Amino acid sequence: MDDRGPIPGRGPVPIAGVPDGVVLYDGVCVFCSAWFHFIVARDPQARFRFTAIQDPYGHWLALRLGLDPANPQANAVVFGGQAYLGADAALQIMRRLPGWSPVATLMALVPRSMRDWLYDRVARNRYRLFGRTETCMVPAPALRRHLVSDLPPRD
Repeated sequence: MDDRGPIPGRGPVPIAGVPDGVVLYDGVCVFCSAWFHFIVARDPQARFRFTAIQDPYGHWLALRLGLDPANPQANAVVFGGQAYLGADAALQIMRRLPGWSPVATLMALVPRSMRDWLYDRVARNRYRLFGRTETCMVPAPALRRHLVSDLPPRD
């Protein structure tokens, strides 16, 4: 049995029609919401745009990436027509945050199997370890510029 969890493969997933910098995250996960705030605080240009998997755009994106919207086990980020999932998504984001590239370089030195193993364990236990809310957070007006609000295109 594959113990890595329901991430549909490792490595970039080709995806068209999604702008660069879109981050898919679990909006009811306390840890994932903290990750959202971490990125936003270090992204004054709002290069990253976020969509919770519970929102229409996030639900659509999760399905396109083969993720289960009812039980998301990975976050994702899109760059250059490629979606990066799980630990790869975190690595890609850190590379693009001002001043955090050295951290990404150190993360990349950890063997992929170890990064994936650790990511999967945290993802699988995130609600128990960090908590969960009943609904997605409602961001303050200043944070709304970081959100994807467009509805997905019709397939």
